[in-house]
Amino acid sequence: MHRSPPTAPLRYDATMETLEPNEAHTEQGLIDSMHKILDITYKDGGHAIRSVHAKSHGLLNAELIIPDSLPDVLAQGLFARPGRYPAIMRFSTTPGDLLDDRVSTPRGLAIKVLNVEGPRLPGSEDSRTQDFVMVNGKTFGAATGKAFLGTLKSLVPTTDVAPGLKIALSSVLQVSERGLEAMGGKSGTLIALGGHPETNVLGESFFGQLPILYGPYIAKFALVPVSANLVALTGAKVELDDNPDGLRAAVVAEFEHAGGEWELRVQLATDLETTPIEDPVAVWPEDTTPFATVARLIAAPQTGWSEPRRRAVDDGMAFSPWHGLAAHRPLGAIMRLRKRVYEMSADFRAAHNRCPVLEPGLLEDFPG
Repeated sequence: MHRSPPTAPLRYDATMETLEPNEAHTEQGLIDSMHKILDITYKDGGHAIRSVHAKSHGLLNAELIIPDSLPDVLAQGLFARPGRYPAIMRFSTTPGDLLDDRVSTPRGLAIKVLNVEGPRLPGSEDSRTQDFVMVNGKTFGAATGKAFLGTLKSLVPTTDVAPGLKIALSSVLQVSERGLEAMGGKSGTLIALGGHPETNVLGESFFGQLPILYGPYIAKFALVPVSANLVALTGAKVELDDNPDGLRAAVVAEFEHAGGEWELRVQLATDLETTPIEDPVAVWPEDTTPFATVARLIAAPQTGWSEPRRRAVDDGMAFSPWHGLAAHRPLGAIMRLRKRVYEMSADFRAAHNRCPVLEPGLLEDFPG
């Protein structure tokens, strides 16, 4: 899917963003709900974890390679010049508690690119990183911040529900989702609640879902596996019956003998009707604004997950779309609401684990 960008991408203007009604109230509600999840999981486990995407399944070091052949419209921000950057990849699933993998939920991927130079976003002035936060679905799960808050409030009471009940429910939801897809449909709700197919996380394509600045333009990102071994894992089932950490075991097994390669692709907005900023559930049409490749991400064979890496990344690092360059500022209500929520979650982990959450300076800070 390496196609040319649109000839007339939309240039960003501040008037294109609009506040939701009572956005500050929604933000505080999200912070309070996420804090309740953190309190519950800390009380249950005695260790502070993320309020979402708590369980990591793969922790990899990689290299982001930006070519010297990008057209001017794509040569923006981090991608303005050719270069090679160390990066850290964290594969996860979405819940805020550490569940048996048989509770099969959407997969996530966070990427932290190191040694990035340029004017910074507010709050990340002292670091040299660029984060990309992605999920294996093209659009966000709620149409507004208020709707997202409503969904989150409904999930808080389920945080420490008996794991066996969640496994049983997930099995039922997976059967329901397979039946729906056999008839040509798909339910984001069923998938989010535990109906995601039990597939290998390494075969997934990941999407930023929400827009960010791309220099003077507006963009969404995607990361797509392209090496033959990862492409072969797309849709591949992982056996989880005897291993509550089967997704992690699959990542470790793959990277014991093989590396992996992905393409980082960008989709540029062309107009506010078909490629809106403030509609997080809108699918931007790829026939008029196709994804174009702007970099490769390559990971060599390595330890796919280890306890030292878990401590370094799960305890010691935070990923946020607000860690990065001003040229890639997050856009839209959901992105605005994320900023303080992510900061609160990182502060909670740092305080309760007595472990500072820091932006890494060198890949040597990453174990193994």
